[in-house]
Parts: sequence; C-alpha cells; structure tokens
Amino acid sequence: MTEPVFFAEPGQLTGLQPGALLTLGGSEGHHARTVRRLAVGEPIDVVDGAGRRASCTVDEATPGGLQLLVESVEDEPANVHELILVQALAKGGRDEMAIEAATELGVDGIVPWQAERSIVRWKAEKAAKGRSKWEASVRSAAKQSRRARIPQLGDPVHLAALAALCERADLALILHESAASGITALRDALPSAGSPGRILLVVGPEGGISSHEIDALTAAGARPLQLGGHVLRSSTAGPAATAVINHLLERWN
Repeated sequence: MTEPVFFAEPGQLTGLQPGALLTLGGSEGHHARTVRRLAVGEPIDVVDGAGRRASCTVDEATPGGLQLLVESVEDEPANVHELILVQALAKGGRDEMAIEAATELGVDGIVPWQAERSIVRWKAEKAAKGRSKWEASVRSAAKQSRRARIPQLGDPVHLAALAALCERADLALILHESAASGITALRDALPSAGSPGRILLVVGPEGGISSHEIDALTAAGARPLQLGGHVLRSSTAGPAATAVINHLLERWN
C-alpha cells in the first residue's frame, strides 16, 4: 500500500532536513489522526504543492494531529512540457469532473473558460464560489493521486483572453468533433519528448464551441482536433486528450 499524502502549511517544508521532527496539525493533522487513524511507526508523505515531498514516519500522536520523523526530503522536478487544460464552465458539475480527472492524470495547469454556450455563469459572488469549488476539486484530486505539485488554477477567461493564451502557447489544441485532424496529426504536432513547451487543451461546454469561437481561436494559432470517432462529453474530452498526450510525450514511461 502506498503512503498517504497530506499537505504542509505554507513554508513548513522550507529548509527541512532528514532527521527533523515535523508537526502535522490543522485540518490535515486532524484527518490523519482521527479519520485515517495513522499510528506510531506508519509511513506518511507530506507535500507542499510546489514539488517538495517529505517522506516521514509517525513519531507521536498529539492533541492537534501528529508529530512526524522526517526520513527523506525530495524536490520533484516540474514536467518538461507544461500541459494546460482550458475547461469551459459546464452544468451538472461536469466541469469539476473534468478538472478532477485531469489533475489525477497529470495536467500542470487549469484555466476556467466562460464560453459563449456555457450555461453556468460565474458572475459577482458566483465567481468566488465557483473558483473555490474548483480549487477544492483540484486539491482533493492532487492529494488522492499523491501529487507533490498541485496544478495551478488560472483566472477565468473569456474569448479574447483565451485567444491571447493560444498565441503565447507553443501548441494550442481545440477539441472539436468537426475537426478534420485526428490523433496522427496530434502526434506530428507535439514537441519532442525532451524539448520544453507549453501545450493548451481547449474544451468547450455541453453546447459545444461556437463557430465564432473556433474562428477566433484558430486565428490565434490554435488547431482543431478530433479525438476519436465519437462525441465526448465536456467532462470526458479533456482527460481523454490528457491521457493520449501523456503517452505521446512519454510522460508515463
């Protein structure tokens, strides 16, 4: 069984060395002690969300959580390719399903997109609430998949800002069922496995991406891509493409 992962407080792992004692408190410490019931001697990993992982064993149960003995500290390198999922807001929680699965599959960043056909609208107080839910989904998925790095959640974008992101990317892909290009074209378009690059995956809402949006994004350099012969839900397209790209970039080797 793999060691459970918990998040450290900001800056808590800075300068940490093997042999040190580390206190896991707050909600994470409460969960580790009360819900997971971790006992003295059991292994546990503590991460900072930015790539640092402290592998520890439980040294003592405390009133607020656990005291841990640090066995080793590792800084996990960032991926050579930065893979960003641009996920349109979608109804029924399908956008949250998409970002949760994409986080588990290894995306490096996520950008919420207020598409023309998005039924869900982030306005005023809804924007803060929606972003908070997305942050919680990403954090939970990172913890579940034992990631030391939490994908960065960008600010919500409309079409003009998304087009600007596409212009700055090394490769921007629009997942669309009417695209003429498929997996073979994706294989040829991706940067080589060893060279850095920023890749954007743009996924529309349940009503699809409008022709106006397609025109604007392709004018900004994005390439429409069809992923398979079936129409995928907004919750499925991004994770499916992420899995394919992980394979083609040899990120899972």
